[in-house]
Amino acid sequence: MRRLLIRPRIRDGEAGVVVRVTAEEAGWELLNVEVRRLFRGETWTHETGRCEAALVLLGGRCDLTSDRGTWRGVGRRPNVFGGMPYALYLPRHTRFTLTATSGVLELAHCWVPADEDHPPRLVTPRDVEIEIRGGGNATRQINAIIPPGFGCQRIVAVEVYTPGGNWSSYPPHKHDTHTVDASGRIVEADLEEVYLYQFDRPSGFALQRIYTPDRSLDVAVTAHHNDIVLVPEGYHPVSAAYGYTCYYLNFLAGSAQSLANTEDPDHAWVKETWIAKDPRVPVVTHAMEAA
Repeated sequence: MRRLLIRPRIRDGEAGVVVRVTAEEAGWELLNVEVRRLFRGETWTHETGRCEAALVLLGGRCDLTSDRGTWRGVGRRPNVFGGMPYALYLPRHTRFTLTATSGVLELAHCWVPADEDHPPRLVTPRDVEIEIRGGGNATRQINAIIPPGFGCQRIVAVEVYTPGGNWSSYPPHKHDTHTVDASGRIVEADLEEVYLYQFDRPSGFALQRIYTPDRSLDVAVTAHHNDIVLVPEGYHPVSAAYGYTCYYLNFLAGSAQSLANTEDPDHAWVKETWIAKDPRVPVVTHAMEAA
């Protein structure tokens, strides 16, 4: 059976690559993702090669110097539950050195093959739009970091906060077939996707089901802190364990820089029952950045 759950390589408190999956290991074509942890003063030097890249700061601060620009004092939140995100988009053939300037720096790095050149860009909290989606115990918060329409070729990145006991990515949806309507509008994109999980308490967990319409793929996985779940195809709803706020960072890449998807028709009716939003969201806000 295809491996869909990637566990961390190192423990909390250790520096290095926390968790990593390449496109080859995932069994798909485009999307590569890793999380790195650096301590104050440590550096990481890298060259993007033929890939465009996104760096999302999960927690901590850094300076980054490159042959495309320099950015200093990037980041603020100590962890994903302490504020809004900072991110950097870097085009292909960019050489950079990143230096941790906080006690601990954790960042997610996504890289995807590209044949277009787009300018580098710093994403700050004020650039990130918050959406409260769903209703009842399917309420969640979505922060759009690299949304559709962003100046890049393929990468999409959003982070999602799901209060304990709530469902997310719900009703179940899929994006594994590139479909356009008569006007040429994309109604579903064919996307590879990862879920990078974190929780507000170490013992937190979530359940994620991944299934295709014909049930040729139908599995459920248990995700813990710093786990990566792969979504190569099919519907993929998430349920956060009661008592634990669930965070996940989605990176996607595929046939279009889009989030166009199709909902499972067996469950789409639940949207009609949503009367009120869960008051526990938003979990993080722009106001936290001014504190």
